[in-house]
Amino acid sequence: MSQKLLVEFIDHAAVITINNPPANTWDEESLIALKNLIIELNKNREIYSLILTGSGEKFFSAGANLNMFAQGDKDRAREISSLFGEAFEALSCFRGVSIAAINGYAMGGGLECALACDIRIAEVQISIALPEAKVGLLPCAGGTQRLLSLAGEGWVKRMILCGEQLTADQSYKIGIVEELVNQGESKGAAIIMSQKVALQSPSSVAACKSLIQESRIQLEKGLQRERSLFIQLFDTADQQEGVNAFLEKRLPKWKNA
Repeated sequence: MSQKLLVEFIDHAAVITINNPPANTWDEESLIALKNLIIELNKNREIYSLILTGSGEKFFSAGANLNMFAQGDKDRAREISSLFGEAFEALSCFRGVSIAAINGYAMGGGLECALACDIRIAEVQISIALPEAKVGLLPCAGGTQRLLSLAGEGWVKRMILCGEQLTADQSYKIGIVEELVNQGESKGAAIIMSQKVALQSPSSVAACKSLIQESRIQLEKGLQRERSLFIQLFDTADQQEGVNAFLEKRLPKWKNA
């Protein structure tokens, strides 16, 4: 496993803390660790719920470490996007109930991680965004697909195409998160929810979840298309300009090429 993911067991729940300061970004090590951890949790018949949260008070997760894309390497982009896809698909397909306890900013791949969970509990001070287009990229780990199943198309376009950042209250009102709690209370609320899950038959929960998710007929096709278009962006000059402008803390100079 990895020290970038801390795991504790509370009754029938596994609590996973993303631990990669300062912004709890995802990288190769943590993505592989998440996938492998969920494989192991699926084998543990005593685990009915999975809770994901972030270390510290500021970030749930700021998403991908953009240094991975600074060189504009297309093969590298294909490798990383596949790791994101495999990790978050494993999370989405966890046999029990997965709960995101969003205790801070959830940006890019951080929000996509939360979207891959069954339920999202957010603290009132947090913000969410999918800002990939600001750096010449696109959400490649389910953002364009899973967000649409929760929010209306207009809100999805505002977030992805216009780069809008939403408050916790906005996120709750349009259905991206299911519960709002005070600052510092998301993990506790998620544990309480996991205790409700433990009162259900775990076999019934697994069966019901599989039936609910079977309704997403076009999701797999959409996820594959998402990663394909992400990789194609590495043929553009704007991709490298956008990522490096972000890392250099300056505004990008787009060429639309």
